[in-house]
Amino acid sequence: MATDFTSFPVIDVSPLMEKRDDPRMGEDANVIEVVKQLDQACRETGFFYAKGHGISESLLSEVKKVTRMFFLLPYEEKIKIKLTPASGYRGYQRVGENITKGVPDMHEAIDCYREFKPGMYGTLGKTMEGSNQWPLDPPNFKQLMEEYINLCTDVSRNIMRGIALALGGAPYEFEGDRAGNSFWVMRLIGYPGISSLKASDIPENDIGCGAHTDYGLLTLVNQDDDITALQVRNLSGEWISAPPIPGTFVCNIGDMLKIYSNGLYESTLHRVINKSLKYRVCVAYFYETNFDTAVEPLEICKSKTGGESKFKRAVYGEHLVSKVLTNFV
Repeated sequence: MATDFTSFPVIDVSPLMEKRDDPRMGEDANVIEVVKQLDQACRETGFFYAKGHGISESLLSEVKKVTRMFFLLPYEEKIKIKLTPASGYRGYQRVGENITKGVPDMHEAIDCYREFKPGMYGTLGKTMEGSNQWPLDPPNFKQLMEEYINLCTDVSRNIMRGIALALGGAPYEFEGDRAGNSFWVMRLIGYPGISSLKASDIPENDIGCGAHTDYGLLTLVNQDDDITALQVRNLSGEWISAPPIPGTFVCNIGDMLKIYSNGLYESTLHRVINKSLKYRVCVAYFYETNFDTAVEPLEICKSKTGGESKFKRAVYGEHLVSKVLTNFV
């Protein structure tokens, strides 16, 4: 059900949370309604808002607040957790160091990934080996973010159960070998407002983050409540704003879900342009498959799309590493 604020549907996912442990959840009338809405959103735009997810507004706000506090620190403090190849591409990057399709993005960020034991994924995982780098200031940063990641993982798993049902599968289609050990990613992102850039720093490019699709299954975006900067390209090729709705996540589907669905669901191009005078904070959580999962179209989706696979199988870790190695200056 769309609201007056936005072109994208606002879906109450609380029935999925309530029935999370019921293997017969797909027979529940409220779940069936949510599944129908998810299916329509994933087919038509690949974007929707999720409310009723169970994460408190106070925690959503606190996560953005401490992120902002970190980005307000002097640069000398921030680079104590600088992202490097040696850190497994985990840590802080300054404005302009992230690259999308060859163009520097006007944002700064902290990148975090699920941690794993060295050697666990052999040579495939070598690039991503490392520990997440958390700032010591603000002092509760690490504890807060780890709590938040656990909650986002749970919410994402349950929304993916709804999406599995929408595709005609069992609710647990995306667990076990597919995403039972999700290689989650989190990016804490700060977009300078126009007024905060010195004249010498104002780039010809005003794009906070260039047009891209996400890599995995599902993204949960927790964005500042008072700045509209996220834009989504619709089927007609127009850029449509996704304004913030307090207490919700903006959700979108990624490249791996496009493959699993055999193209029934599209991973949609989106970008960020902060034309506000204010600094904008956004915390993006990405729910991915297992790192070493070989992703290919589900049989049930092939049967709905003519019986043939429209995509070659893709190993998620290879897809991620290829992006990571071209995303930074």
